[in-house]
Amino acid sequence: MQRMPLAAAGLVIAGAPGARAQTVPSEGARFDVRGFGAKGDGTTKDTAAAQRAIDAAGTGGGCAYFPPGRYLCGTLHLRSHVTVQLENGATLLAAPERADFDADEALGYDPHADKETSDFNHALLRGRDLTDVAIVGPGVIDMARTKRGGPKPIALKLCRSILIRDLRIENAPNYNISLLGCDFVDILGVTIRNGYCDGIDPDSCRQVRIANCSVESWDDAIVLKSSPALGYLRATEQVTVTGCILSTTCNALKLGTESSGGFRDILFQNCSLFSDTARWPGRPADCGVAIETVDGATVERVVVSNLTMRDVSAPIFVRIGSRGRAQATPSPGPLREISLGDIVATGTRWASAIMGIPGFPVRGLSLRNLRVAANGGGKPEWAARAIPEAVREYPDIDRFVELPAYGLYCRHAEGLLLDGLNFRHETPEARPAVVLEDVKEADVRTLIAQPPTGPGPVLRLRDAREVFIQGCRAREGTGTWARLEGSLTGQVHEAANDLARAGKPFELEPGMAQTVLTSGQRQAGMSRPSGE
Repeated sequence: MQRMPLAAAGLVIAGAPGARAQTVPSEGARFDVRGFGAKGDGTTKDTAAAQRAIDAAGTGGGCAYFPPGRYLCGTLHLRSHVTVQLENGATLLAAPERADFDADEALGYDPHADKETSDFNHALLRGRDLTDVAIVGPGVIDMARTKRGGPKPIALKLCRSILIRDLRIENAPNYNISLLGCDFVDILGVTIRNGYCDGIDPDSCRQVRIANCSVESWDDAIVLKSSPALGYLRATEQVTVTGCILSTTCNALKLGTESSGGFRDILFQNCSLFSDTARWPGRPADCGVAIETVDGATVERVVVSNLTMRDVSAPIFVRIGSRGRAQATPSPGPLREISLGDIVATGTRWASAIMGIPGFPVRGLSLRNLRVAANGGGKPEWAARAIPEAVREYPDIDRFVELPAYGLYCRHAEGLLLDGLNFRHETPEARPAVVLEDVKEADVRTLIAQPPTGPGPVLRLRDAREVFIQGCRAREGTGTWARLEGSLTGQVHEAANDLARAGKPFELEPGMAQTVLTSGQRQAGMSRPSGE
């Protein structure tokens, strides 16, 4: 086990399963901020006293200890081998004046990012080039702000072996926990409330675990980035997010959009995502899970599993673009080997989307066991709408809300596996459940979906090649179950489907060759066997 190497032996507290042991210093290693002059009355500036305690703890490794009280502070500089502990009843309160906080960083290079992403000076607790840093509760960090724009609660840059645990962070005007170029990070049992910006942002970080956290944020809840803010590119990799409860008006779990360095070996699992319509009326979350590469980097080996979503506009958004930030010539990067499964969503407004761009398909994506209860309400003209490629635009699902499907829209994908999809809509819906457009080598298995209201199909294939449809079922009231369109459509095979309830199992666009669809010895357009 890896331990936080503090000065004195202390109590080891258990983390998530498999977590590295972390140590809370014993009483002898504590440096009580009151002993260094802190008042803790909520009105006296305690910055200097708290900093003296942190510096003293840093001389040999120890704990800067905040007993119960309200400690009004500006920027505090963390030290290596030091724990900052907020006791139960202790609040670290951000000072209201800008002058109490460090000036923004003078980077000396173009970070190709906004201040929220690139600046790590304007913060309450900040550290750079540190080793073995812990910030632990069960106390509170209260940023005491009422809108976006201001200091970060915690900002760590180029640090190693970080523990942030059992804290409550409130009213933050900037990224609540902001990490850049950090390795070996554990964020455990943190509660974030009323965040006006992102919740937890690991940027260009490696070996990060975020577990059992509860985040309430106006912007993205947990978002992984790989921006150029370091002045060079570095991938975000080996990241696990598990057991979290996330409420947001934007994206709950997100990978991108800052995607210059790339992402590898990412796991999102066992989380509950929802829109708090009482807290933010009229502002449902945009997306449950967003996976995006738009600045030329590679995204690969990402697993998403076991999620529940309530009143999230779109469950899933996977996107390749070519915004080209920090690229001399914008060029897209690959997005491949993605697995999503065991996801249940209710109250969705928009379809999930998997979208590459021409010549750069999403490759090797599997989507299993997705169950969605959509609000419905899609109009007939949406089903025929041509969706713009929007290659250079900011990649967010709200750019593509009126998609041709109510459940899942896939365009520019190769090696696609769809298995165990179940879609229904609560109000009349004119669009197909699933649309595959410019898709190659796709398997559609066990699709069961409520048919659209009207003559449209449940499944629409346009310019789809090498597609195998198996084990699907038509529900009562289905007119046409699948429609095939497009001059490139071919080698579509179907087997072991129960389409007896469909008025027409398969429909081919006029003029399409009958051989594009095969089923054993039967070809499309021939009479159905008796009993079907």
